[in-house]
Amino acid sequence: MRYFIYLKYDGTDYHGWQSQPNAVSVQETIEKKLSMLLRRELTIVGAGRTDAGVHASCMVAHTEIEDLEMPLDQLTFKLNQVLPPDIVTNKIVRVTPQAHARFSATSRTYRYYITTGKPLYNRQYTMRIFEPLDIELMNHACAKLFCYEDFTSFSKLHTDTKTNICHIEEAFWIRKEPDASEAPDSENYVFTIKADRFLRNMVRAIVGTLLQVGKHKMTVKQFAEVIEGKNRCIAGDSVAAQGLFLEDIEYPEECFVNEPF
Repeated sequence: MRYFIYLKYDGTDYHGWQSQPNAVSVQETIEKKLSMLLRRELTIVGAGRTDAGVHASCMVAHTEIEDLEMPLDQLTFKLNQVLPPDIVTNKIVRVTPQAHARFSATSRTYRYYITTGKPLYNRQYTMRIFEPLDIELMNHACAKLFCYEDFTSFSKLHTDTKTNICHIEEAFWIRKEPDASEAPDSENYVFTIKADRFLRNMVRAIVGTLLQVGKHKMTVKQFAEVIEGKNRCIAGDSVAAQGLFLEDIEYPEECFVNEPF
């Protein structure tokens, strides 16, 4: 039987989601603990491949387990007991044999966090800048993202991706009030973007280019020209990984088996 595992993790100490030689990954860590717990070799397939240092408030992975002898809530509890403190299992649910954590997903949502203050408790989860941003102008630039499908300009070079076509559903910036640990005059910004799929490094490259707009170093027209150029070299630098969170993944209802276990 196939199951979806809903997870969240702090990516600070991991070299990304995907298993790789000579580096600790989130995928490998979960596979080892799940295999140990159920006393059989198990593999998991994630909904995406977050880069080193990127976090997830919602990651989904699927696995196949035959003859599972415990309720899913008990398996969730036991898996949390053996996982390290920076990885948490939210729930495990049964899905149809055709459901795929990556290919069945209809959308993914990312958020990027920025502050002009000196973060204390959240320093591993936000990027610090030293000047305020023109959020209205950045949102005008965000509107241009809906006019295009080819985002080659924001893709990491030399990947094995067969297409650079993505359909962006949401993209916007908001201001966030500083919390008690931050200076009251600090400016906090949150960027949200939702699409059917994302390219390698795409969100961080988009944010880095939008920052050029927010600092008045690039016009909205020039931002559109970057997308049209289909050239990574003309876009802005990728921002730091620690401010990026995979926030949500959506699936069609027909993926799930609505019966108790």
